[in-house]
Amino acid sequence: VVQVLESGGASVQAGGSLRLSCVASGYGRMRNCMGWFRQAPGKDREGVAEIYYGSTNYADSVKGRFTITLDSTITQDSAKNTAYLEMHNLTTEDTAQYYCAAGCTGYRGLLLSPRTYTYWGQGTQVAVSS
Repeated sequence: VVQVLESGGASVQAGGSLRLSCVASGYGRMRNCMGWFRQAPGKDREGVAEIYYGSTNYADSVKGRFTITLDSTITQDSAKNTAYLEMHNLTTEDTAQYYCAAGCTGYRGLLLSPRTYTYWGQGTQVAVSS
């Protein structure tokens, strides 16, 4: 069973920091890419950061403030990826539901595209107040 589970969302004041975590497991292959997306009320979902076969990409709005990292654990019986999103100097514009995505589809037409990913989590809420 594929599972993608996010955690770490919270309410913080502007200028603060958060670290989101995402554990993805159960899908075996296609382990080398994970991404973070977000959706604010009334807005479309947007790509925030991704790590794709070792290369990272960031939305312009978060460059220099957010960092994505990926840990992989592989045993004889299972494989698990954990993606972290370190977020610093948060602003009210960062308020959104943050979604983790995993499992490369092979699509690579655009960076930070949801078409890159097969599996999605349920999201974790980040609220930044001024």
